[in-house]
Amino acid sequence: MPPDSTSGSAFRTIIEPFKIKSVEPLRMSTRRQREAHLQAAGYNLFKLASEDVLIDLLTDSGTGAMSSEQWAGMMRGDEAYAGSSSFARFESVIRELTGYKHVIPTHQGRAAERILFAVTSGPGKVIPGNHHFDTTRANIEATGAEALDLPCEEAANASVPAPFKGNIDLARLEALLKQRAGDVPLCVMTLTDNSGGGQPVSMRNLREVRRMLNRFGVPLLIDAARFAENAMFVKLREPGHESRSPKEIAREQFSYADGCTMSAKKDGIANIGGFLALNSDAWAATARQLLILTEGFTTYGGLAGRDLEAIAQGLEEVLHEDYLRYRLRSAEYLGDGIRKAGVSIVEPPGGHAVYIDARATLPHIPPEELPGQALSCALYLEGGVRSVEIGTVMFGRTDPNTGGQVPADHDLVRLALPRRVYTQSHVDYVIEVAETMARQKAAICGYRIVSEPPALRHFSAVFEPLSKR
Repeated sequence: MPPDSTSGSAFRTIIEPFKIKSVEPLRMSTRRQREAHLQAAGYNLFKLASEDVLIDLLTDSGTGAMSSEQWAGMMRGDEAYAGSSSFARFESVIRELTGYKHVIPTHQGRAAERILFAVTSGPGKVIPGNHHFDTTRANIEATGAEALDLPCEEAANASVPAPFKGNIDLARLEALLKQRAGDVPLCVMTLTDNSGGGQPVSMRNLREVRRMLNRFGVPLLIDAARFAENAMFVKLREPGHESRSPKEIAREQFSYADGCTMSAKKDGIANIGGFLALNSDAWAATARQLLILTEGFTTYGGLAGRDLEAIAQGLEEVLHEDYLRYRLRSAEYLGDGIRKAGVSIVEPPGGHAVYIDARATLPHIPPEELPGQALSCALYLEGGVRSVEIGTVMFGRTDPNTGGQVPADHDLVRLALPRRVYTQSHVDYVIEVAETMARQKAAICGYRIVSEPPALRHFSAVFEPLSKR
């Protein structure tokens, strides 16, 4: 293995920048057992019991391990219904980091999105962004507005590396604004771009988006779920930022926007929680009324005081440079191993996950037969590794006339690394499972959807392997 390219260390070993104080047992299983578990779950990995999963890479949302300081903070949690001292710390940390005036706690990121788009969007509106993720898109569309993805040209080719494939296409954004600026209540930039492979956004792109939106009087909001990972990518890849700290870079990122939503279950390294932060007095006033209606009072927003403490501490720890170097290098290491196994991935690996290109890996399965779902099921069958499909299941649709699938732009399988949970040996095991799957990929069959809900179908749809018909 080459020297640590992310940290610059001369040593090959990725050393976790923490000690393990508490452990949780994993339950081994046989392939026959996994076949039964998968069939009982309707071939939907969301429906598997966690004890039936050996390595769980379904998501990095709320699945991280908290630090001793976070646990200590939870013991200090002030559970007062109103005016909690834990909220005061939460608010202070977020204001100091983002610079935004209003801090509104929510039970998780999608609640912040629901409130934001209820305040700003509606029929006839269009919300552009680099790449909207599933709940963002669903919350926009629930208001009757259109969620419009405008990824940069480099994002179209999964196999060709580029440093900032999460950038928005400025020419397409300008064309939209010239035609329909009055229908655009805000623009959303997702840091990092989860739908596009966990790819970062450059500081230059953010700056130019801000300037363009200013010309048309359109606010910019950041989806800040992985803001710290994005800041570290800027430090490592964008000239002029090499000597800056991740916190300094993060502050500049936030300075170009008028507010943000955040799922603190990602770069807050907490198990639950999120927030909406805004500069607009009018938006914030309406948002707080909606918060009280559905989430809770304005100083707890559906969270316990102990959760507010954990998030405040996590937002400080996530910007430690040693942690971020380890975090990005872990994903890079996983990507290196999977690539060497002959499995195609989105290049370069993202900060929180590796995305397998299922169409390139399983070319014998057409998009209409859900190659991403097929690959996800194969990884679980081979070694108990749970992943998630990001493709036709998540973003495509069923044609009501033919019953066939209308494919998404791509079919990816995300291997999301929970924060501070798995060691290098766990990652090595995942690579071995991918190697085994790759050797037998010709035998993997496609899938069809047996039943699905009207929205966010990937969470609860039932599937069937085509070989079973």
